[in-house]
Amino acid sequence: MMTSVKSMSEKSDKKDDKKSGGVSDVGAWAMNIISSVGIIMANKQVMSRGGYNYRYATTLTAMHFTVTAGVGYLSSALGYSVSKHVPFKDLFLFSLVSNTSIVSMNLSLMLNSVGFYQIAKLSMIPSVCVLEWLLHSKTYTREVKISVFVVMIGVGVCTVTDVNVNFQGFMAALIAVISTSLQQIYIGALQKKHSCSSFELLSKTAPIQAASLVVIGPFVDYILIGENVLKYAYTYGAIFFILLSCTLAVFCNVSQYLCIGKFSAVTFQVLGHMKTVCVLTLGWILFDSVLTGKNMMGMLMAIIGMITYSWAVEVAKTEAAKKATIKVKEPSFREEDVSLLNSDADLEYGKSDKE
Repeated sequence: MMTSVKSMSEKSDKKDDKKSGGVSDVGAWAMNIISSVGIIMANKQVMSRGGYNYRYATTLTAMHFTVTAGVGYLSSALGYSVSKHVPFKDLFLFSLVSNTSIVSMNLSLMLNSVGFYQIAKLSMIPSVCVLEWLLHSKTYTREVKISVFVVMIGVGVCTVTDVNVNFQGFMAALIAVISTSLQQIYIGALQKKHSCSSFELLSKTAPIQAASLVVIGPFVDYILIGENVLKYAYTYGAIFFILLSCTLAVFCNVSQYLCIGKFSAVTFQVLGHMKTVCVLTLGWILFDSVLTGKNMMGMLMAIIGMITYSWAVEVAKTEAAKKATIKVKEPSFREEDVSLLNSDADLEYGKSDKE
């Protein structure tokens, strides 16, 4: 009776864990989508010529990481998070890759047309897949590959317009795609390697990224737009939207590390395109952007691809779990041989004692 009660309680605990895990997964994705879309809208207001014309993207990113580093330090000082040791070599290498990603993405946006910039962003999905296969020997099912392809086509249809490219722009986009893909793979790999949570890792990497971007940011922005950030005349409106952008960046950074730590870089890329759909929709609602039939068809196709991808990943996980269970349950032939040999040896030993 006690055994049955115990098993029932264990089953209910597992169900509760599963439910809480599901809620946290949904919460992580919701936080990432809402904060990412919010930061795009805030940046559009602060950086556009019709807004406050603060076009210093790299310096603004430096502010994002400075605020994130401050939140991480405060959390650790107040005892809300535990600070685990992560070798400086790993943190420095990650920060170098991440900063390369930020600078090259800004360069790609400046040197290329919006259409080619969107194609570069789309190519990050297959890039992450190839890099994970090369670095971690990770393979993907046919269903996952098909759903990824559907997402790419859908997002491409609704975002890619004019495509103009030159050699410099192509090289910037290539570096951006590789460095961004590596950065997202690194997030999950470092969390597993050092057994630290997403927020713990972010608290370690943010100060290094903030310090380096504060130094190089103004120079990069001067090269990109030909204007000195120190000469910008700040207004209350600009300060408000910069602070809003920095606040949203904290949630965006935390949720990015959280999502990649829980899932994978590929999943983050695929489901992350939901943000593109949200931005297009909000642009249509809030800013009277034109939403054509082609846009709507592409968005629908992307959403179908994302749903199919989620289903395909779950199927792959279930099949992998079944195979693992079968392997555990099946007795090993060698183990049986050893047990038989041991029993025979015991019998022989008993005979010799009697003699």
